[in-house]
Amino acid sequence: MDTDQLSNIAKKLVAPKKGILAADESNPTIGNRFDSIGVESNENNRRDYRDMLFSTKTVNEYISGVILYEETLYQKNSKGEMLSSLLQSKDIIPGIKVDKSTKDFIGFPGEKITEGLDGLFERMKKYYEDGARFSKWRAVITIGDQIPSAQCIEFNSVLLARYAIASQEAGLVPIVEPEVLMDGDHDIDTCNKVTSATLDEVFKQLNQQNVYLPGILLKPNMILSGKDSINRANKNIVAKMTIDCLKKHVPIEVPGIIFLSGGQSDSESIENLDSINKLAKDKNTPWELSFSYGRGLQASTLKKWAGQTKYIKDAQEEFIDRCKQVSLAREGLLKI
Repeated sequence: MDTDQLSNIAKKLVAPKKGILAADESNPTIGNRFDSIGVESNENNRRDYRDMLFSTKTVNEYISGVILYEETLYQKNSKGEMLSSLLQSKDIIPGIKVDKSTKDFIGFPGEKITEGLDGLFERMKKYYEDGARFSKWRAVITIGDQIPSAQCIEFNSVLLARYAIASQEAGLVPIVEPEVLMDGDHDIDTCNKVTSATLDEVFKQLNQQNVYLPGILLKPNMILSGKDSINRANKNIVAKMTIDCLKKHVPIEVPGIIFLSGGQSDSESIENLDSINKLAKDKNTPWELSFSYGRGLQASTLKKWAGQTKYIKDAQEEFIDRCKQVSLAREGLLKI
């Protein structure tokens, strides 16, 4: 394990003003998004859409890395250029989603575990050879009636830790993503309690598996009220509770925290990120607080594109505007 390389890549991914674009939607997921604009989800359309994002001028001013789906890592654009090489030419680091998605946690109704450990190390060594320099594995924690169970939190944390050490041994910086979903009508205190328990277990398991903490990035949820909660907490409460939770449960050795947008609206994900970073300056938090947004950067861009070449310029302008806004929020400089 080259700890210096891992640490340097992790720091570069959370460089000031920059964050990570999550473009790792599985084919079924991007298929649903293409359905919403009436575009067929075939390999060429998926390639052209992502090529449009990656080739946007000045995108490297705001984006440090892109999480790719396996298909995208090996795709060439219409000019014959590897999409991963296109990113590298802009000094953007290619990453790769390595989990095999969530499945029902047998014996625990309503809960999920993430699969993908079988053959993982060999796959990640190949991804490294083919240009990837970081990886991502997502665990899902659901809040509901009598859940999450301690068993679900523990097992997902073990899987995250085994993934993380395998990733580091393969030369890839692991993005450790324990997402407490905002689905449901729970209050923000419940989210805080569950997120706190989850982070404690995740770092317990990371330490037990000898994961090098300066060579990881944490991708957590913000502390939020449930999506269907009657009285959802405002951005100032979200910021305070999120910062307090992180300071209690995340080791200072971790170089960066990259928040997921996690079902928030476009405006909510940006305003909450901005509020968190404004407060972080006063609290002297020890980590870079950045973003790893997928839908939060792409939703309006996708609508502008609509699968038509004539709208590429308009879509790229929309995309770069979203990147600028999220970059400002990442610095706590958004003017609302």
